[in-house]
Amino acid sequence: MTQEERGRVLPLAARAALASVGMASFLLVLKAFAAWRTGSVAMLGSLADTGLDLLASLVTLYGVKLAAEPADHDHRFGHGKAEALAALFQVVLITVSAVAIGWRAVGALGSTAPTQDADLGIGVSIVTIAATLVLLAYQRSVIRKTGSVAILADNVHYQSDVTLSVGVIVALALEQFAGLRGADPVFGIAIALWLAWGGFRASSQAINMLMDKEWPDKQRAAFLEVAARQSGLKGIHDFRTRHSGTHDFARFHMEVDPDLSVRDAHDIVERVETALRQAFPKVEVLIHLDPEGHVDTDSELAEADVTPHWFGKRV
Repeated sequence: MTQEERGRVLPLAARAALASVGMASFLLVLKAFAAWRTGSVAMLGSLADTGLDLLASLVTLYGVKLAAEPADHDHRFGHGKAEALAALFQVVLITVSAVAIGWRAVGALGSTAPTQDADLGIGVSIVTIAATLVLLAYQRSVIRKTGSVAILADNVHYQSDVTLSVGVIVALALEQFAGLRGADPVFGIAIALWLAWGGFRASSQAINMLMDKEWPDKQRAAFLEVAARQSGLKGIHDFRTRHSGTHDFARFHMEVDPDLSVRDAHDIVERVETALRQAFPKVEVLIHLDPEGHVDTDSELAEADVTPHWFGKRV
């Protein structure tokens, strides 16, 4: 991606992140008032989720800005993993909130006091759903134009807010209008479990990034297919990949005819790099050149009993 392209992409992503922060702030105030007036555990759970939405949006905004920073002397691979560290911090807050909401909901199961002002709670939830759908539509537009992974993650997070708001409406309606006592705390427990599940998913993604987990097999295969189409390339081994924030990294050993001159071999490497950059503009590629048939006997992959070599196998 050129500097000019980055200049167009990053402002769009930053504006989408700012829109998320503004929306979450508005909904936080609205839901806080509704939770206070209704005393609904389900609404309280929705309020907690919106608070986490605000934190997630702030982290996304920070991550988008940090992703714009170029690699420096102390961070040669950029600053992408700061997003994973921030995500783990979010997981701690999500877990604490889930436990608190679940604890209060369990305590409310034996209470006979009904919720109050269900009309207000339902009205606030409807406003929340409408506002969130507008934000989701805008985020999807930005994702189509920029491919921003950070905004994509934020979009998925806000989709859960729509589901939670629907749950609040159902809980309040059953509790106050249908006279089904206990519906509100039951939905509160369900929301607490939903928050805990979201925290688990966020933690697994962050840990995978920090542990340099390999790309999915489909992505690896697509990458190798582009490389395989380039003339002069005789084989690939020791193929390694990882994610770091919004960037991907790939490194491999590329085999060429051992009788080629250094210049000719270098030209082949240049063609492969160019093809890969065009097909995968967000991937930083590092290629090591080997003569055809060369095997790295001291390779870590050989010690791990991972089959190297060529495109039809795991490499």
